[in-house]
Parts: sequence; C-alpha cells; structure tokens
Amino acid sequence: MMIINVTVLLKIVCYNGILINTKYKECKMKKLLLGLMVTSTLMLADGYKQGDRILDMQKMAQAMQDIQSGFFYNNVDIVKAGVKDLKETIIKIRPIESEVNNKDIYEKWLNNNMKMTNKIQKNIKRRATDIEERFSDGDAVQALQAYSKISGQCMKCHVNLRKW
Repeated sequence: MMIINVTVLLKIVCYNGILINTKYKECKMKKLLLGLMVTSTLMLADGYKQGDRILDMQKMAQAMQDIQSGFFYNNVDIVKAGVKDLKETIIKIRPIESEVNNKDIYEKWLNNNMKMTNKIQKNIKRRATDIEERFSDGDAVQALQAYSKISGQCMKCHVNLRKW
C-alpha cells in the first residue's frame, strides 16, 4: 500500500511541474531516485529499539557459546558458525531510538558514543577472524586468547557505555 502512495506521489511531482523543463527520461530517473530515497526512509523509520538490541545481544551470547563449544569439541565447523553469527550480529549494534532522541545533552553523549561503539565492533570482528584462522590452523591457544579478548571487548562496552 505504501509503494502505491509513493508512486502516486512521484507522478504528481513530475506531472505538476515541480520538475520543470526536464525531458521524459530525466523525469523518470528523478522519479526513480526519489522513490528509492522515500522507500529507504520509510523502511528505516522504525528505528532500532531496545527489543532489537536485546535480541542481538542474545544472538551474540549464543555465538560466543558456539565458539566455546567448538573449542571443547575440537570442531572447526562449530567455531566457524559461531564466528559467522558473531560477525553478522555485531554490525547491527547501535544506540536505540530513545538514546538518540534524548534531550539531555550529557546523557545523549554517553549513550550515543558511536566512536567507541564502532571501535569495539571493529575489534570484535578482527578478533573473531583471528579465532577462525588460528583454530583452523591448529593453534587453539591463540584462538582461545582471541576469544578472551572478545569477552574483554564485550565487557568494555557494557561497563563504559551501558554503565553496568
């Protein structure tokens, strides 16, 4: 239903002269670009909520447990699956809507510290790759050290950003 409304809006934009002095192809291209922008805005309008964050945290906790199980069972496939899940989930983590829209400047800065969040995400992805490579090469000790460093990054985020 929303796509129909966007299409109607685009027809109105082109035919009512808002895109004055354009050729048909240019108008069609502008309609396409405007449609993509409107659609992506509408899709992202829901935002990232606390429930989404909780689910992502649970997925990451399960991924860490899978990696640990792979260590205990000496199973590279389990480790790789855990690493894959961890990498896919860590990139979704960001401040929730209420933290972004907070009116208190200090609280907003504390909750919305994207620089620190991005750094932690980058470190976790790098260490997860280390786990996969080292465990595949038979270096379980180094893989376990990388696992421990990921746990440290998790706690760093929870202590510094989430105020545990």
